Amino acid sequence: MQNEHEIVQQVYAAKEDNFAADDFIESYKPFIKAETAKFLKRPTHDQDDELSIAMIAFYEAINQYSHLKGSFLNFASRMIKNRLIDYWRKIKRHTGLVELDAPLVDDEEIALIDTMPEEKNKTEEFINREATVAEIRELAQQMSEFNISLSDVADKNPRQKRTLLACQKAADTAIKDEKTMTQFFNNKKLPITRIAELSQVAKKTLERHRDYIIALLIIYSNGYDLIRNHLAQVKIVKGER
Repeated sequence: MQNEHEIVQQVYAAKEDNFAADDFIESYKPFIKAETAKFLKRPTHDQDDELSIAMIAFYEAINQYSHLKGSFLNFASRMIKNRLIDYWRKIKRHTGLVELDAPLVDDEEIALIDTMPEEKNKTEEFINREATVAEIRELAQQMSEFNISLSDVADKNPRQKRTLLACQKAADTAIKDEKTMTQFFNNKKLPITRIAELSQVAKKTLERHRDYIIALLIIYSNGYDLIRNHLAQVKIVKGER
């Protein structure tokens, strides 16, 4: 089995050479099939549309990957899952419209779909909930490599708006600095001194909220789309979460 360094080298070669990309994708077709089967909860077939979507997602993962994003296969797995979720939503939405737009039996000028808004919302909520749970599990697994848990992050979550903004500033500065992120992922530690110098955020603040900042760096340097969207929608009130 290839180690992560060898895989990253192949990914960067595939970015520059279409033939290398084709060879790399072909060699990881069993991985792509396994990720698709995990999503479908059944073995895949070459005729499955989902497998084609997953192949395209794997190619997208190659083009979008940076070593700062951590393990390539973990990144590719999330990319495949997100694309399959998007595809499944579109199919369900389209199928639902075809079936539910039919007129009622008594020929009234009304479509059945107009009488079922709550059921449609429940389906959408179920999809979002299942996808979010999967992302949270993956995030918890990746955070464990840094010896922290979700409860640790909750305990260290800034309560004051000023502190929150300082932590977000520190995380944003770190993500933009390749050397910082390389140290972060290689050493599985937060390079507090370097981040403090670059962001001008006090070391005391960084140390107090270390676990929270680590979580931000992992989330925003990887493909946790649903969690990132949730964080972007959270309104912060001073003294509250």
